[in-house]
Amino acid sequence: MNLREALKQGVHDLRAANVPSSTLAAELLLMHIVGGSRAWLYAHIDDPFDSSAAERYRDLICQRAAGTPTQYLTGHQEFWGFDLEVTADVLIPRPETEHVVEVALARLGQHRSFQPLRLADVGTGSGCLAIALAKELPAARIYATDISPRALAVARRNAARHDVTERIVFLETPLLAGFPPRSLDVVVSNPPYVACKDLASLPREVREHEPQVALFAGEEGMAVYPPLIAEAAERLVVGGLLVVELGYDVSERVEALLDAADWHEIRITNDLAGIPRVLAADRL
Repeated sequence: MNLREALKQGVHDLRAANVPSSTLAAELLLMHIVGGSRAWLYAHIDDPFDSSAAERYRDLICQRAAGTPTQYLTGHQEFWGFDLEVTADVLIPRPETEHVVEVALARLGQHRSFQPLRLADVGTGSGCLAIALAKELPAARIYATDISPRALAVARRNAARHDVTERIVFLETPLLAGFPPRSLDVVVSNPPYVACKDLASLPREVREHEPQVALFAGEEGMAVYPPLIAEAAERLVVGGLLVVELGYDVSERVEALLDAADWHEIRITNDLAGIPRVLAADRL
């Protein structure tokens, strides 16, 4: 068997299992096995495929056909141009979450002069937001919180890989517990926001494999927003910035949680699909 034949069979098997983006998944898994880029793969597509490597590839194809996400099989996902380690202990970073970074940078660039900037990433998971913002804001001191020690271990490894360990403090704590009042300039978060009632409608890759503690937020998907907003209001300085990712169809309900006495300049940004994705507000 050569690489072309292995890839053709992998695509066929994934299509038969109704795996979305089956060609891409088969390519990524084969690239993972051979340790090469897509360009390398197609430049060597007629090379022979070692039988032991072919067996490992078949095993990955079978796992993907059974629902395991490609990212958990390869251990990698790109976010904000950085390659991140992902395991089943963390959510797979989505492109939509990059809008949190974009909105935070845009708002900070408009009228902020905090020196040094103190920023908290609540529910850091893989560390994607904390690491992206550490790269973009080299003068910032960043705190990344999570209730999962396993997730924090992944985030620490990602921070070390991208040389930002010294500027990120990782804390095992719920939300912003332990931060004194008025101790932060920026709070960002991609919190759990999937409604438990929607469990059955989720793709099986998500429903069966991603960590439920990082996905679900009560029956309506709103359980985390009220305490997160309340704690941010207490911990942010006057003029501080809150930026949170929004679940589907909750933007109005989340915006209603922002008391006019505490917040102003409230804005909601849509993602590329036109879905309200990010809420940002300034602390009064």
